[in-house]
Amino acid sequence: MSQQKTISHIDNLPSTPGKFKTEKSPPYIHRLRVHSAISRLTLWSFLFLIFIICFFFLSPPSSSVSPRRALGGDSWGGHNWEKKVSRSAQTQTGITVLVTGAAGFVGTHVSVALKRRGDGVLGLDNFNDYYDPQLKRARRKLLDRAGVFVVEGDINDSELLRKLFDVVAFTHVMHLAAQAGVRYAMQNPGSYVHSNIAGFVNLLEACKSANPQPAIVWASSSSVYGLNSKIPFSEKDRTDHPASLYAATKKAGEEIAHTYNHIYGLSITGLRFFTVYGPWGRPDMAYFFFTRDILKRRPITIYEAPDHGTVARDFTYIDDIVKGCLGALDTAKKSTGSGGKKRKPAQLRIFNLGNTSPVPVSELVSILEKLLKVKAKKKILPMPRNGDVKFTHANISLAHKEFGYKPTTNLRTGLEKFVNWYQDYYSGSKKGIARAFSNI
Repeated sequence: MSQQKTISHIDNLPSTPGKFKTEKSPPYIHRLRVHSAISRLTLWSFLFLIFIICFFFLSPPSSSVSPRRALGGDSWGGHNWEKKVSRSAQTQTGITVLVTGAAGFVGTHVSVALKRRGDGVLGLDNFNDYYDPQLKRARRKLLDRAGVFVVEGDINDSELLRKLFDVVAFTHVMHLAAQAGVRYAMQNPGSYVHSNIAGFVNLLEACKSANPQPAIVWASSSSVYGLNSKIPFSEKDRTDHPASLYAATKKAGEEIAHTYNHIYGLSITGLRFFTVYGPWGRPDMAYFFFTRDILKRRPITIYEAPDHGTVARDFTYIDDIVKGCLGALDTAKKSTGSGGKKRKPAQLRIFNLGNTSPVPVSELVSILEKLLKVKAKKKILPMPRNGDVKFTHANISLAHKEFGYKPTTNLRTGLEKFVNWYQDYYSGSKKGIARAFSNI
């Protein structure tokens, strides 16, 4: 874990009071003043408490689904439901994995890869509307074909999680559910606290109480490196100056993971993903909406750093990320607690999963223009102060050492695969859509 940065900054304001003589007030006046001050303090404290309660509890974020509403799509429980859960979790390898965020971009690819090699896999997803839920439903069809059952529910639903752990003795949890996106945090900050902090704690509570406790692999983010200027980013670097609320919630997740590892003996591995892209990706990512807008002849906005500097990302293809996820899971040691009690120290790890080759966003656009055979209409603007950073660059030597992580897909090759999928999926033809569904 990174060292904590201590910030000490005191504004020394000059004070030159004049000398004057005050009349002595009667004692009851002082008592009234003290009583008044205490009353005002109590009032403001009460109002602040009410504000916090209203913000986090009475006003659930629009893109996050509260535990009760999460069950609106598919009811859970009952004999038939338990049969589906148990069948999906059947394993040929001795490994049974609960994948949260299973209908998400990374979750779908990881779930299919686990199932193909014979692991038992059960998915969990709330199918929220942060981006097009129809894309998530389409991914669910992929998972159905692969034999992965996805429970529609929320990680904040403690009762549902307890039920899942009662039905299946999971050996591992692949926690990929999260509120993603840097810029959206400025519109809906509560959704990040709800999913990335409260949801993570709720899942860890279920895991620490399970018997046996599962080993946990979860998605952190390269965003935790924030305003670091040293490159490439190493797991040893400080991560105490995030540039966005999203990054702050992921950093908080890393500290929470440390706490549950220390107190309850949970084996926890965090993975810091670097700009993942590929087929079945997220529509809020630049490569995705650039492709859409270029094809529709709409202008695209390309941001530049101060002083006309370059904005670059360590784009990492989805197949390479999947290999990293499986490598981390396969090398995760067992948790050491039982029934919520720690017996001995447990494994705690954090890894970068990137491509190690940052590419300017302008080059990304050039590659897309060639693949799509359409010239982009570009608008060059200064980077706004919305939480984005100028560059990302992963040092992956630790992941390579621990489980042989070695990305093999360059950006040109990966974008070509994405463009082929995109044009098939949105073609409107049966043959095109069929090809898209075979692209995983």
